Amino acid sequence: MSDTTDQVTEREVGRSRPRKEDARLVTGQTNWTDNINVNGLLHLAILRSPMAHARIDRVDVAPARERPGVIAAFSGRDLAEGLGSLPCAWPVTEDIVLPDHPPIAVDEVRYAGDPVAVVVARDRYAAADALEAIEVDYEPLPPVLDLEAALTEGSPLVHADKGTNRCYVWPLATGESYATVRERADVVLRRRYHQQRLIPNAMEPRAVVVTPLAASGEYTVYSSTQIPHILRIMLSVVTGVPEHKLRVIAPDVGGGFGSKLQVYGEEALALAVAQRLGRPVKWTESRSEGYLATHHGRGMIQDIEIAATREGGLLGLKVDLLADMGAYLMLVTPGIPILGAFMYPAIYKMDAYDFTCTGVFTTRTPTDAYRGAGRPEATYAIERIMDELAAELGLDPVELRRRNWIRHEEFPYTAIAGLTYDSGNYEAATDKALALFGYDELRAEQQRRNERGDVVRLGIGVSTYTEMCGLAPSRVLRDLRYAAGGWEAASIRMLPTGKVEVVTGTSPHGQGHVTCWSQIAADVLGVPFEDVEVVHGDTRSAPQGMDTYGSRSLVVGGAAVHHAAQKVVEKARKVAAHLLEANEHDLEFTHGVFSVKGSPEAHKSIQEIAFATFSSHDLPDGMEPTINAEHLVDPENFSYPHGTHLCAVEVDTETGRTTIRSYVCVDDVGRVINPMIVEGQVHGGIAQGIAQALYEEAVYDDEGNLVSGTMADYLVPTAVDLPEFVTDRTETPATSNPLGAKGVGESGTIASTPAVVNAIVDALRPLGVTEVTMPCTPQRVWDALGQARSAKEASA
Repeated sequence: MSDTTDQVTEREVGRSRPRKEDARLVTGQTNWTDNINVNGLLHLAILRSPMAHARIDRVDVAPARERPGVIAAFSGRDLAEGLGSLPCAWPVTEDIVLPDHPPIAVDEVRYAGDPVAVVVARDRYAAADALEAIEVDYEPLPPVLDLEAALTEGSPLVHADKGTNRCYVWPLATGESYATVRERADVVLRRRYHQQRLIPNAMEPRAVVVTPLAASGEYTVYSSTQIPHILRIMLSVVTGVPEHKLRVIAPDVGGGFGSKLQVYGEEALALAVAQRLGRPVKWTESRSEGYLATHHGRGMIQDIEIAATREGGLLGLKVDLLADMGAYLMLVTPGIPILGAFMYPAIYKMDAYDFTCTGVFTTRTPTDAYRGAGRPEATYAIERIMDELAAELGLDPVELRRRNWIRHEEFPYTAIAGLTYDSGNYEAATDKALALFGYDELRAEQQRRNERGDVVRLGIGVSTYTEMCGLAPSRVLRDLRYAAGGWEAASIRMLPTGKVEVVTGTSPHGQGHVTCWSQIAADVLGVPFEDVEVVHGDTRSAPQGMDTYGSRSLVVGGAAVHHAAQKVVEKARKVAAHLLEANEHDLEFTHGVFSVKGSPEAHKSIQEIAFATFSSHDLPDGMEPTINAEHLVDPENFSYPHGTHLCAVEVDTETGRTTIRSYVCVDDVGRVINPMIVEGQVHGGIAQGIAQALYEEAVYDDEGNLVSGTMADYLVPTAVDLPEFVTDRTETPATSNPLGAKGVGESGTIASTPAVVNAIVDALRPLGVTEVTMPCTPQRVWDALGQARSAKEASA
């Protein structure tokens, strides 16, 4: 047991602590799902449809059962009994079209990669080899790929029984009538932007292991998931296994980016097969299999119209979206574009806002959450059209933004989309970014190079942003028709030796929760950082939680840790007052020590209180022998990080190649728990945003086949493809949580894509280019230059 001489006086919050998690990870002492091996383990392999759309006339798995090492093989029809539809937790409108989503196809396949049969064998290689023996007869059906064509009369239908490819129409209109403000506008611009499909590339592929305990009908499910608590509930619903008989564990999880915020068919299939065979079962996806079967992100056509005065004052914004749902609605598929609905007006003031999103079914892999989830799409659209408006009015892009953003003295501010931004200072973040970037000097250099007619053009891209983080307020989620709540849970266990266990309902997959939660608890309790351990990711040891997504972990889960730790202190205060024979109100608590005001020699450390409580020899009458505590948080508002990102690019007009010359960002993420972790999150986010701007795209052919299904075709940038980032911060604390934190996991992804594309268009605008479709590959840049030359010649 520690005594009072061991107390720490330096605050943990705000320190750049190396992550506690990393020693185990970098030395390979990890427990990825695929590392798990148990006696009698069988391996599952899945036969997937090679066609985007077809009826299944026959599936014969008998030949596969004859292969060496094969234990069993099942068709979709074999497994259909006892398996329900995979869940959609976000039916965004009352009349949304909700087709059944079987974990394995029975009568019809609706995207290339749809499961049609499974093989179970003694090792993964025997299972994979036996797939080729399965015989399947398909009757081809026409694919549905074009979002606009899918909505026309007579289009082929993804779900014929539904009679339409329109999933839903979700409108939002606030402020004045957009048509009214449009009439009085001096300038009206309309643009169309394409958000290409993106494929998540977490370092660890998806995997699941199911171990049954036949005697009691219990099952333990290990999954590389972001959402063990939600997965447990949904697997019970899909498979019929009672929830109290299911234990879900997320071991070390190697990244997710939203792709593991999901209840996948493979998890349900593994559980169903383990039920049937009474044996443990493992499935691990290959990288190419993941490209087909892990949900995709983005996939959207954005028609944007902005109305303004000739002085650059914004009057209104109109947004019409066509959002690609893919073949099925997965856990939160319909709601992802709706999250963005509240962010299109961004940091700007205006009089009218009109938003409509139409969800469309196609015969492609379903879409769902991908880092940023609706907010990057919104930020891209508004920041691109703001640059176009600046060019139309002859204004500097930064100046146009200055004329329209919410000023720091106006917070809290209810934005046109209806959200109340609690705090911010867009001016401070922008001024700091401009100074670090050398904005004026770069503009002067750009002018000189344009005047010379340089082959390699310099472009400067501006992107300001805010986002809604901490997906939490349960009543707001109710109003949006989201099935779950937004609360989060934490508990603090003070052990007899004075050490601390923090039990959290959030489930990390690279964010550094163990380190940050240790810092939060250490500060409140006044114990050494090293004395805190964090328990997570297991529905038995951490039974309450809403898991990790939407940059909610710190602002909701971290706040729960803070409150639980404060409860421990208040419980310990009662014991300390009793032992010190003092009134509770006469006790001071500093650096983990209770002392009597005016008599500092009379003191007890919180560790001493922990042991005294454990022994229970002398407690206040009626007090339970524990100072452990738990707390559930359900915030009343989101949190709103913001910032300014600036990018300078050089574009070779002869080859179309873009090179990022410099990149500067200044983010305001509220109070920072660990600057080192924040820096890492920002770097990773920027990398993913640059990847969308320049490299990544899921490409389908006319038959609905994914032709960018490997890393040879789907370009994931490496460190050598990325520039050095200059990052800095301003700090306006959030008011929605006691930590003052705002969230940082998605900010870099949200801000960086428009900064890069704005820079490219800025470089080429003097040559007549006003748009380059993402990803801005050399070919697309070169084509845009060619089209601009042709248009100029045609008008000459």
